[in-house]
Amino acid sequence: MACMVARSGRELQRYDNMGRRQVVGCIPYRFKNCSDGFNGDELEVLVITSQKGQAKGMMFPKGGWELDESVEEAASRESLEEAGVLGNVEDELGKWNFLSKRHGTFYEGFMFPLFVTKQLDLWPEKSVRQRIWMTVDEAREVCRHWWMKEALDILVERHSSLQQLQKEELALSCSLS
Repeated sequence: MACMVARSGRELQRYDNMGRRQVVGCIPYRFKNCSDGFNGDELEVLVITSQKGQAKGMMFPKGGWELDESVEEAASRESLEEAGVLGNVEDELGKWNFLSKRHGTFYEGFMFPLFVTKQLDLWPEKSVRQRIWMTVDEAREVCRHWWMKEALDILVERHSSLQQLQKEELALSCSLS
């Protein structure tokens, strides 16, 4: 069972050796359903509003990485708290250093893909956030953080490469039969 209360406070917050707060984010994704009811190969990603609403732009779930959890656990927790989804955290997309406009300080951000296996009707931040499934192109357009857009591009490239490899393996196995 998932915890239904969002963590708050900075007591357990991680900082790097240069004093930058470490944050972890996820790109929740699934494969778009085709008209025949089967999953296709087009990615859909889940974006959320900031706590201040859609006027402040959309983003992917992210938040502080705390001392009592692994980076993957933090990614999973943020996706649950902010977007109400559970799933499988996959290999890291990258690490970015960025300036927080709100706080005027530098942060170190890690991003992971999260293959969504369950979408909850109730989640800790449901009352302060909206979530919207959209295409990759739509997400790239509305996402307000450059570093999250870069992570999205890496995810798309990773899936494109994997699909190409699967097609090549299928062609090879068919030619050997």
